[in-house]
Amino acid sequence: VQLQASGGGLVQAGGSLRLSCAASGRTFSMGWFRQASGKEREFVAAISWSDGSTYYADSVKGRFTISGNNVRNTVSLQMNSLKPEDTAIYYCTIKSRLRAGVRDPTRYDDWGQGTQVTVSS
Repeated sequence: VQLQASGGGLVQAGGSLRLSCAASGRTFSMGWFRQASGKEREFVAAISWSDGSTYYADSVKGRFTISGNNVRNTVSLQMNSLKPEDTAIYYCTIKSRLRAGVRDPTRYDDWGQGTQVTVSS
């Protein structure tokens, strides 16, 4: 499955950005991870199509909202109240089959090319 993400950019602290991602094939869940310079890739948010459940990292809970369409295999991440520590490359990812483990990147099957989000202070 190929993934195409868009929507990154530069924003001031307190601002908002919306990331979008479209998958070329069927997915069971879709999510976002991010990787800041010099750090490991970390979970941000995910949505499961089986029951519509959403999951968030504690660091973004209440500020970010994940939503999507399981028929079109698209997902979006609305990011509000952005902080400089949100600066990272954001990656869209999918599970192409039912699997446990929402926050483990090794449980996902395909990844997008990444989109840069930079939050200035």
